Amino acid sequence: MSALNFAAFSFLTIVLFIAAVMDIRIHKIPNWLTYPAVIIAIVGHTWSGGWGGFLFSVQGTALGLAILFVPYLTGGMGAGDAKLLAAVGGILGPGGVLTAFLFTALVGGIYAMILLGVRGYLTHALRQAAGFLKTFLLTGTLVLPAAPKRRRGLELYYGFAIALGTFVSVSWKNLI
Repeated sequence: MSALNFAAFSFLTIVLFIAAVMDIRIHKIPNWLTYPAVIIAIVGHTWSGGWGGFLFSVQGTALGLAILFVPYLTGGMGAGDAKLLAAVGGILGPGGVLTAFLFTALVGGIYAMILLGVRGYLTHALRQAAGFLKTFLLTGTLVLPAAPKRRRGLELYYGFAIALGTFVSVSWKNLI
């Protein structure tokens, strides 16, 4: 691992650790973390790679933000989560943020299933999904189940999932 890669990995680790802890403790990923992370990523890549480094970081930032923009607009994700993935994109670039998001989605899905199981809602959720699928296969129409009432204790801290998914993706890339 070169000095730049080590520095970028160290910076990414610090940002993700703080974001995960903040998300779990106060249920927010603060702007004072995400905005400077994006700026430092862009400046660092520009300094080390010139115009190509600038484009690499800006494209990664834009893609990271774009990936979670619609879930944010629909209320399924917080703005801090979208900005955190933008920061990840600024550091890892477009290919890296896409891989990080895919692993994040996998980690987030496992995390959600574990949370549902621990809280005792997994069976209900699986029955609803089966009913939705059955209706779609038999009628060809999408009939969404009624939105569940907001239940206390079912908060999914996606900053944690982004952190873990990103670490897994970076480790995966370094192993291959």
